[in-house]
Amino acid sequence: MKKISQFVLVFVVMLFTSVTFSQSTITGKILGSDFNGPLPGVNILEKGTTNGTSTNFDGNFSITTKEASGELVISYVGYVSQTIAFNASKDLGTITLMVSDVGLDEVMIIASVAVDRKTPVAVSTVKADQIELKLGTQEFPEVLKSTPGVYATKQGGGYGDGRINLRGFNSENVAVMINGVPVNDMENGRVFWSNWAGLGDVTSSMQVQRGLGAAKVAVPSVGGTINIISKTTDVEAGGNFYTTLGNDGFKKFGVTYSTGLMDNGFAATVSAAKTDGDGFVDGTEFNAVSYFINISKQINENHKLAFTAFGAKQRHGQRQNRHSIETFRKSERDIKFNSDWGYRNGQITFQEDNFYHKPQISLNHYWNINDKSKLSTAAYVSFGTGGGGGFRGVNKFGFDPSTGIGEYRDGLYGPIDFDRIAQENEDLGVNGSETILRASRNDHKWYGVLSTYQTDLTDELVLLGGLDFRYYKGIHFQEVTDLLGGQYYLDDNDVNNPNRQTRVGDKVNYDNDGIVNWIGGFTQLEYSKDKLAAFVSLAASNTGYKRVDRFNYLDSDPLQTTGTSNFFGYGVKGGANYNLDDNHNVFANLGYFEKAPFFRAVYPEFDNENINDDAPNQKITSFELGYGYRSDKLSANVNVYHTRWNDRTEFASFQTQSNELAFVNILGVDAIHKGIEIDFVYRPWDNLRITGMASIGDWRWGNNVENVEIRDEEQNLIDTVDIIIEDLRVGDAAQTTFALGANYDIGPDTILTVDYNYFADLYSDFDPSDRGTVGPQAWKVPAYGIFDTAMRHNFKFGNFDATLTGRINNIFNTEYIADSQDGDGTAQGARVFYGFGRTFSVGAKINF
Repeated sequence: MKKISQFVLVFVVMLFTSVTFSQSTITGKILGSDFNGPLPGVNILEKGTTNGTSTNFDGNFSITTKEASGELVISYVGYVSQTIAFNASKDLGTITLMVSDVGLDEVMIIASVAVDRKTPVAVSTVKADQIELKLGTQEFPEVLKSTPGVYATKQGGGYGDGRINLRGFNSENVAVMINGVPVNDMENGRVFWSNWAGLGDVTSSMQVQRGLGAAKVAVPSVGGTINIISKTTDVEAGGNFYTTLGNDGFKKFGVTYSTGLMDNGFAATVSAAKTDGDGFVDGTEFNAVSYFINISKQINENHKLAFTAFGAKQRHGQRQNRHSIETFRKSERDIKFNSDWGYRNGQITFQEDNFYHKPQISLNHYWNINDKSKLSTAAYVSFGTGGGGGFRGVNKFGFDPSTGIGEYRDGLYGPIDFDRIAQENEDLGVNGSETILRASRNDHKWYGVLSTYQTDLTDELVLLGGLDFRYYKGIHFQEVTDLLGGQYYLDDNDVNNPNRQTRVGDKVNYDNDGIVNWIGGFTQLEYSKDKLAAFVSLAASNTGYKRVDRFNYLDSDPLQTTGTSNFFGYGVKGGANYNLDDNHNVFANLGYFEKAPFFRAVYPEFDNENINDDAPNQKITSFELGYGYRSDKLSANVNVYHTRWNDRTEFASFQTQSNELAFVNILGVDAIHKGIEIDFVYRPWDNLRITGMASIGDWRWGNNVENVEIRDEEQNLIDTVDIIIEDLRVGDAAQTTFALGANYDIGPDTILTVDYNYFADLYSDFDPSDRGTVGPQAWKVPAYGIFDTAMRHNFKFGNFDATLTGRINNIFNTEYIADSQDGDGTAQGARVFYGFGRTFSVGAKINF
């Protein structure tokens, strides 16, 4: 027995020794080449096994291998995989993964991407794999709904009609940039996401910089910057086919192919997709064809050229008109109810729709001047064609909201009976149509050049400077799209051709151009040494507005074209980040800038005579403080902000004694947006990642503006104006939001995500100028929370790598109001859009 025990002991010792000596412990740190920062969540796999781990928030990893020697495969979506051999326990030191897109590093220079623990701004970044996992049938801005300060909805529910608010500011005051190129409308500042249908397919990363942000532009935005970085071209040759099927007939098919980086320095990637469906909301059928092309050429070690073109030609039905809660309740279609469509000859016909095609084309040149200096220049052009539908003539589309009865409706709360309207127009014969369908066109031509120069003054100091030139011409007119059975439509709005019998394709109602000339520049000094990084930036711009009106003025009238009204804007901002140690950092930033008024404020009466040349700049003061924590398992951020928006564009018009129209600019309409934002990512285990955020805002109108005297040129008192808004809550975005999510790796090839988002303190939108008397707060929409889930599984399809993705949004079919326009401060007076119920999609991708 004793001998047996000794034998067993010797065997166990030998087995332990064999196992111990057949293992190695490998450690290292992984950085991303695009921002030279740590990459959390990178996969490290011992080749030929299922043994693996992932990096923590500092990019560090440690893996105990099964064998004493072998190879580690290091991979992360958006970066080129590396295989590293090992033959003993060792520290591999710092490993830099190169981005998988050729030229992405250069794009980052113009795009102004913030760097963690260095750039002193509040920032959240969503990578391509998360966009692909969660997008599905959602609107592109909705991918950001778990980001602090963000409120994103589908608005009316039409394809591409989504909107996003940031810290309580709407799209007019949130800069959206694609590869560093601004895409906000040059006249009104708005962003129309339907113009970028398909953008989610070609996005490499999307970064939200809240507040002043890090964008190197002449005048920053008020609420923040959404920085979208598109894919360029893949380093490796190959491509993929993909498809997505979803609720309400959603179908999407696409293909991507890349040549890879060739020996002659040439690389190209092309991508195209087709999307169509019926829409969750009635009467919102849609179709779109999107495309993306990137061609790059490394001319030599100092010069590189890259050509990029992308866009989407789309058309979709819309739900433009909000309704009372009672109307939705009484309609059989409930939250899917839409009053803006009907049938003609058995075919769906839209009263309200949108169609647009806006290609964005750019040529980028990257020049490494020497070891210390570089110049990046982007020349771009965009041609937009399209607009939105509606009607002209007699309004036959109404109905009684309390009963649902409409003379030209098919049943209670039913769709529009276009056949009846067409029959009446046909019966009128030579008298022409009473009611027609038209499109309000907003074509445009946009040219621009962005150039950024960077030089290292010392090892610690970097000087940057840039120029921004833009020319924009908006071409605005209405055109007849359907005579609805009539022979013509009589229009008397063109003084150069009065009493015209217009037909399909002819212009009606108005025809004018809005021209914007912009020149801006900035200079920025950056300091970075050891634990401290800081910057100071100065910027200035001149915005010139001009208007051409071909309907209200004769071709011979010199007033047909106005002179140029110029508005000077400027700004100064600065900030610093200090890394207390490897775990803790603090930052602060502050700034002041003045922003030119929008085009509408300069030409408030849509004519060329009554010009508001003295429209004041909007003035913004902003500061914030932030704290960050990074450890092996936890990454967390806390920041507080305070933004004061002074002299919001407001004016009143009046008739002078000589019967001319004049304006008084109302100063002092201010708003204060302040709040606290918290977000975190916690990894208790390598295969589980828990995310969360809380955003608590206090956004209010600052003060009343009372007894503003309106006087004529002889100082006679014409009227007085009151704007009673003090302490009223800013509407249109949830001021309190929470999110909690979990990403669980079920296995090496399968991931499951569950997200919960909660929205509260959402006040109905209203125009502060309409509050001339003391009144109640705008109606507060009931708080709501929704659950979403997604699962992705990677597998082999023959010799090809394949992916299957399933998504369910609003799992429990929660009913909620996402958008509301205030009436009298009550639920009964509000006009609303309901959010979507439960939706789903299933997608598949095959890589070749």
